[in-house]
Amino acid sequence: MERHGDEVHLNEEEATGASKPHVVRWVLGISLLLIVIAMSLVWIIPAIF
Repeated sequence: MERHGDEVHLNEEEATGASKPHVVRWVLGISLLLIVIAMSLVWIIPAIF
């Protein structure tokens, strides 16, 4: 935290009060991939038979 006169400057971690790991990106990416695979199987398997 830095003070410049009456202004207080915080970095991102101090402002949010928590660290931000990139776990959300991985969860969204993997779930999107799984949904695309599942929807493709639902469409392709009936088309084969």
